[in-house]
Amino acid sequence: MSVKTKLVAAALIVDSGGRILLSRRRGDQPMGGYWEFPGGKLEEGEAPIDALRREIAEELECALVVGPVYDILFHRYPQFDVLMMVYTCALAAGASPAPVGVAELRWLAPAELGSLEILPADAPLVTRLAREGAPALP
Repeated sequence: MSVKTKLVAAALIVDSGGRILLSRRRGDQPMGGYWEFPGGKLEEGEAPIDALRREIAEELECALVVGPVYDILFHRYPQFDVLMMVYTCALAAGASPAPVGVAELRWLAPAELGSLEILPADAPLVTRLAREGAPALP
């Protein structure tokens, strides 16, 4: 049996104070109520950075400054695998995220991220950020 792999681009959005933006999944989505790093699946033939910009525009109605890849994560769920590219990001000048495609947004210090119910695929990143702190702004 072949397991489908979903390619995902995620944003590690950092503000000037070193806080990180997380989004909460809507109740009508799989794993609703869990917190995650904003982003989403790549569409057929779509470059990861293009997918990231599209997903953030759809979910948060804002633009980003996209920096380098911060981490690449793999997680095996029972129904599918996730391969996630996590980019260091900052909000574009004058941008203000709004929870349009998500239930809620929250800015947290790296040490506070573990206090939320995080998607299993995102948990290793939360652990790394708690240990290392937020990366520099792009």
